[in-house]
Amino acid sequence: MYAIIATGGKQIRVEEGRYVDVDKIAGDEGAVIEFSEVLLVSGDGLTIGTPTIAGAKVVGKIQSQWKGPKVIVYKMRPKKHYRRKNGHRQHFTRVMIDKISI
Repeated sequence: MYAIIATGGKQIRVEEGRYVDVDKIAGDEGAVIEFSEVLLVSGDGLTIGTPTIAGAKVVGKIQSQWKGPKVIVYKMRPKKHYRRKNGHRQHFTRVMIDKISI
């Protein structure tokens, strides 16, 4: 059984008993969170929302908060002596999916 949820402006495929890395969600480790924007659920049959499934939810537990690898952004205009270097590290939350219910 799997579901597709919307969080952080992205659509993510989740399954029970597996973890998923999503954009940072506020909360401590061990906190229980609910995703109510469920777009699709596959179980006995395929249930597709228009755009979401009313009453469906995905429950998970926060395992950890972490930062991804550093990405270097470098802008340059040749012959104009314009150079800008910037770095960015994205914050992520690792969530263990406990239950998918319709």
